[in-house]
Parts: sequence; structure tokens; C-alpha cells
Amino acid sequence: MVQDIVLGIVVASECLSGVFYRNYIQSWKDNEIHLVCLQQGEDGQKATSTQITVEGKTYDTDEWMNAPSSILSSISRRLHLQPDHPITITRKLIESRFPAPTYQKHNTLFPIVSVAQNFDSLGFPTDHVGRSRNDTYYINKSTVLRTHTSAHQADTFRANTSEGFLISADVYRRDAIDRSHYPIFHQMEGARTWSRSAVPEGTTLAQQVWDDLKTIPKHDLVVEDPNPSFHPDRNPLQSDRHSPEEAEAVATHLKRSLEDVVVTIFSAARAAAAGGFSAPPSEPLKVRWVEAYFPFTSPSWELEVFWQNDWLEVLGCGVVRQRLLDSVGVPDRVGWAFGIGLERIAMLLFEIPDIRLFWSRDPRFLDQFRERVDGNITRFKEFSKYPPAPRDVAFWLPKSTAAASTPDSRNEPHSAPNPAG
Repeated sequence: MVQDIVLGIVVASECLSGVFYRNYIQSWKDNEIHLVCLQQGEDGQKATSTQITVEGKTYDTDEWMNAPSSILSSISRRLHLQPDHPITITRKLIESRFPAPTYQKHNTLFPIVSVAQNFDSLGFPTDHVGRSRNDTYYINKSTVLRTHTSAHQADTFRANTSEGFLISADVYRRDAIDRSHYPIFHQMEGARTWSRSAVPEGTTLAQQVWDDLKTIPKHDLVVEDPNPSFHPDRNPLQSDRHSPEEAEAVATHLKRSLEDVVVTIFSAARAAAAGGFSAPPSEPLKVRWVEAYFPFTSPSWELEVFWQNDWLEVLGCGVVRQRLLDSVGVPDRVGWAFGIGLERIAMLLFEIPDIRLFWSRDPRFLDQFRERVDGNITRFKEFSKYPPAPRDVAFWLPKSTAAASTPDSRNEPHSAPNPAG
């Protein structure tokens, strides 16, 4: 009885949210997601039960709870860890530009986090639109499904186990579903910091950053970067904590690191599209840096790439706000951070036209992709939305044909030979 009530409530709530749903009871069994919404109390009144369990972790719920079972049941998919999946191949391609041991990789962090992790630690204002229940999936008033990989940034800085790190993960935002939007997608968060206390005697932090910059491969991109590294009004320097020389050095290291990523991604895309409609190899690859605003970096930028006759926004980045590093106990560190959407890059690399395809279990989609040692990318090939039918092809012959006029075949459907016999 309780299960029937729960199913009705979940179906109703998911219809309101506009999220596709199916076979709830089975998904709970398969993915260890259990919801109990209403039970009958001793006084005959409906009492609220306040717990859900997701992959063995139990959480209290309250009136803020708006995460449907179709979303919770997808947590176990972890597309960015599935072998030979386009998201995994894309993740590894980007990771290849950030070598160990300087950069540690974190790919298995759990997606249910606190509001403090997801918003407060990053300086999101209390009235920021991202905190709305219309935008974010809440488990309870203080617990959410992460809306970005930056939810783990403060914790990773606090651990202070490496100079740099990459975090790749599934993230969740309430959104309508169409060819380019889905309520679950994947991001990569990257950061690199330097410690003032570790700077060798006789040099400066800025000089240390410039020295490290020499290890980044050179490129032949056409770069448009008309603005200064910081501007007092549009893109301010954290002047109380960073000198202009330090900000200039960190910004340059950040930009060269991400330009190197762009070269890798778009070289692979060009190779995959050779002979297709994509930009010919003779056309120089162009990028431009655009001033931006993010709550947790300043100065900040977006990186755009000129691709197929249009400017494509690829990522956002900036110099980490010092108050974040102060709050996690590493006030002597200075550095940069960036965030990039893996679906957008994978759709470009593999020429996948619809973001929903990434969630397909159809082998006609999944079997198209393989992680290759040579790094070559296989472009997506369309297939029918209908499942394959192992049947003969039947058709009608025109009456004017000799075969149609025979006594035993008139007005009868004809079949193509079955190669399987």
C-alpha cells in the first residue's frame, strides 16, 4: 500500500518537473534508491516519513525535497567512468594535458553534497538564482545534488595533497530536455596553485610561475586577447592580496595551459572530420579571451574558439579568490581554476547531434566508440530510432511486371530473398 502511494506521488511530481520517467520500482531495486513519502499515522492522518537511501547512503528529507527518482536512479550510471564511452574518451583526452604528479585526478566523488559545499564555500550570494529550487535538486534544505564540480573545490584545496588537480563528475540542474539540454551532464574542474612559503630564496612567486610556464608546449594558435590581465572595473585584481606581477603571471600560466587543451581537442576534431564539412586543416585555429564574472575567481575569463564559422564558448576560468583559499586553511597559496562541460566537447569531437544520445544503452550507439592508443576519434554515424527488425522485406509488385501477372502470385505480397535462409 505504501509503495503504491509513493509511486503515485513520485509520478505526479515528475510530471510537474517535466522529467522523463519509467519503471520506478525496478529502478529503485537496480540502483538501491528507496523513497518513502507518506504513511498512515495511528490517528488516521497522513504522516511524513523523511528519509531516502541512495547507494547505501541515507539522507533526511523535508519540504525542500524535489529530486525525482528518475534523476536519483541515474547516479549509478557515471558515464564519465564507462570504458569507451564518448564522455570518458573526452575526459581522458583533456586529462592528458595535465600530467601527474603536478595534477591529481579525482573522478569518483559522490554527487550529493551540502549547500555549504555547493554554494557557500564559493561565495554565491544568498539570493543567487542557482540556489532556487527551480534550478537545483534538493534532498533537504541543506543538501543538494551538486550543480557543478566546483562543489568539491574547497575540500580539495583544503586537503592540499598536490599543486594541481582535476575533478570530473556528473552534475545536476533542473532543466527542460531537448537536443542540447539534459538535467544531468558532466563537468571537469581544474586548478593549479603555488605556495608563497615554497618559493626559493632570492626569487619571487611571480618568477616561479613564469618558470613553470616554460614547461607548457608552445602552439601556433591565433589568439585574440585585447584586454589587460585585469581591469579595476570590468575584471578587478584582488589588490589586497595579489601584486600586479603575480596576477599577470598566474593569468598567463592559466591561459597558456588552456590554449594547450584547445590545441589537443580541436586537432583531434579536425582529424576526425577530415574530408567532412568541418573547418579545413589549412584554416588557422583561432581563439579569443573574453572578460567574464564568476563568484569564485577574479579576474575571470571565458575562452571561445572559432569553429565552423562561428565562435564557440568552451570554458570559464580565472584567478581563484583568495578568501576561498583562506577559508580552507591554505592562505599562502595563489592560483587559478577552470571549468569545462564535457558533453559540449564530446558533441563537437564525435559530431553527436543530440545530448540525449549519451544516455543511450543501445549498442548501435555505444559500439561505435573505442578509446584508441593513437588518440584518433571515430565520428558518430546515425542509426534508426527504431530497433532492428530481423524480418524479410515485403513489397507489392506492379501489375505490369511479368511476375505479378502469374496466376499464383497475383495480388500477393512478394519478399526479398532472406540471406539467412
